[in-house]
Amino acid sequence: MNALSYRTYIVVWLGLVAFTILTVIAAGIDIGRLNVIVPLLIAAIKTILVLSFFMHLKYESWNLKIMLGVTVVILTIIIGFTFLDISFR
Repeated sequence: MNALSYRTYIVVWLGLVAFTILTVIAAGIDIGRLNVIVPLLIAAIKTILVLSFFMHLKYESWNLKIMLGVTVVILTIIIGFTFLDISFR
């Protein structure tokens, strides 16, 4: 496993802070149908940064990455079906 320097952690943390500020700014702007999509995309980018660097997933084996991907896909399907069920009631 590669040891990351403090500089890398600080740069990633500053990126997370910048994306958080960007999310707050996006929440104050009316961009029509993108009001939900833009913050979700920003949250996805922040999630990838946290998983990759702070949880060290970037340096794990492909097996663990594939298991995480399958889990995220299954969770997305379950949440999607929940929203479909709620929307047709």
